[in-house]
Amino acid sequence: MATKGTVSGVIANMVTLVVDGPVAQNEICYISTGGDRLMAEVIKVVGTQVYVQVFESTRGLKVGAEAEFTGHMLEVTLGPGMLSKNYDGLQNDLDKMDGVFLKRGQYTYPLDKGSKWHFVPLAKVGDQVEAAAWLGQVDENFQPLKIMVPFEQKGVCTVKSIVEEGDYGIEDTIAVLTDEEGNDVKVNMIQKWPVKRAMTNYKEKPRPFKLLETGVRVIDTVNPIVEGGTGFIPGPFGTGKTVLQHAISKQAEADIVIIAACGERANEVVEIFTEFPELVDPHTGRKLMERTIIIANTSNMPVAAREASVYTAMTIAEYYRSMGLKVLLMADSTSRWAQALREMSNRMEELPGPDAFPMDLSSIISNFYGRAGYVKLNNGETGSITFIGTVSPAGGNLKEPVTENTKKVARCFYALEQDRADKKRYPAVNPIDSYSKYIEYPEFEDYIAKRINGEWIGKVNEVKTRLQRGKEIAEQINILGDDGVPVEYHVIFWKSELIDFVILQQDAFDEIDAVTPMERQEEILNMVIDICHTEFEFDNFNEVMDYFKKMINICKQMNYSKFKSEEYGNFYKQLQELIEERKA
Repeated sequence: MATKGTVSGVIANMVTLVVDGPVAQNEICYISTGGDRLMAEVIKVVGTQVYVQVFESTRGLKVGAEAEFTGHMLEVTLGPGMLSKNYDGLQNDLDKMDGVFLKRGQYTYPLDKGSKWHFVPLAKVGDQVEAAAWLGQVDENFQPLKIMVPFEQKGVCTVKSIVEEGDYGIEDTIAVLTDEEGNDVKVNMIQKWPVKRAMTNYKEKPRPFKLLETGVRVIDTVNPIVEGGTGFIPGPFGTGKTVLQHAISKQAEADIVIIAACGERANEVVEIFTEFPELVDPHTGRKLMERTIIIANTSNMPVAAREASVYTAMTIAEYYRSMGLKVLLMADSTSRWAQALREMSNRMEELPGPDAFPMDLSSIISNFYGRAGYVKLNNGETGSITFIGTVSPAGGNLKEPVTENTKKVARCFYALEQDRADKKRYPAVNPIDSYSKYIEYPEFEDYIAKRINGEWIGKVNEVKTRLQRGKEIAEQINILGDDGVPVEYHVIFWKSELIDFVILQQDAFDEIDAVTPMERQEEILNMVIDICHTEFEFDNFNEVMDYFKKMINICKQMNYSKFKSEEYGNFYKQLQELIEERKA
């Protein structure tokens, strides 16, 4: 018998129920009001009193309303047909919804029951299989997707029968398994999984080490992220968090891209909906949207659904990782997710932590980031989830709790700076405050030595040192004036400016400069380092400034020219002639 409950109190999205039977933490229930059924999740149980957070507006909900519990947690429905879909935080298909705004109590099925998929069996009768083992394959938008043994299946099963190659619907039985107790288990293409539980259907989770190419120089060259790594982008409003995320998702080497807009302003999410269908995938030449899933939960949607949206996105990512695919997951912005947690915590009158966020914010963030990663599956294949979140700290204060707690768990930190954005130095990533911990991993050093060369990391560290030195000298020039510091200090400062303009700054709207392949990044880095090692002769600081401005101009023209083209070669020749003019 399903447990039933009666509403005894309503505080905005938090509703108190008195129940007549057993209830589990995170269980889902439906509350009936005015002809609508509102979905809610259990967040606290005290005796027969149960606190639930409702994923909808509770306007008009009265004491005495009936609630019915489902006996399962909030779960996602997984299967073929999810790519290029637009979902909300509860995995309702937004394209099936009527009107501009979501109607209260309206839920849609996330997959298409009418579609047929061409199934190719991979397992055969008599095979021993475990949870998440691959039974067969279907193609969706040119992506090979695996049909797997149900994730909650216990122990080792034997394949009793499997259908032949052909076209089937998602609800058709494609295999029958016999479990350890001799029971038959029918398997179709649909999987269900609770969003708050991590999928651990892999053999091991080693430390990630393969460079994830994004085509953004300030990331790939200076602070690289790896396949299966975690990073986050904090920054004040208007510093380009969303544009940087778009650039990464457009260019990064990933099979599947998932974008979770949790609590973003509607206009930013509309930009994703209008831009993404138009973008051409640089890797395949087809539309980028074919391998993208968007989970939109704008700031005018109910606050409780924000929390669900990030977990929904991560669970979908884990599903594709189990198929041996490389998944890139973008969350924008995790601050609004934390604000939703704060709101629910305050309503439950829990003890507040710093800035009134929940006391366990740090463990919630670390558990969530911990679900990303590079894994070795039971069949020897590998899959990965690379997770990059953005943080919108109030007033651009990078010392607030969400940024501080994310810093403890994310291995890459890309701090966007208001000052750089104001100077139009985009991407506005502060090269000195930002870091990547992957650069220190011996596995990464070995990989880079084979992939690029053994001197790469030494040169990257030299670039960072020169930028730091340039910053210090800029402060001295500010205080003492141009005449107050020696000419050689001006040279050091302008060499750091050369690094800034040529390596760090990039034009996301220029066809060539928007994406820089690693081969080209290597050449740019070597060229800039060679210039930095060259000794120049000048009589005064004005000569230094004029000379380096000319040099920066030529290098920027090279960035806008096709790599190794005739135009590129001409600029390179001009640069060499300019260097010879002042060489000591």
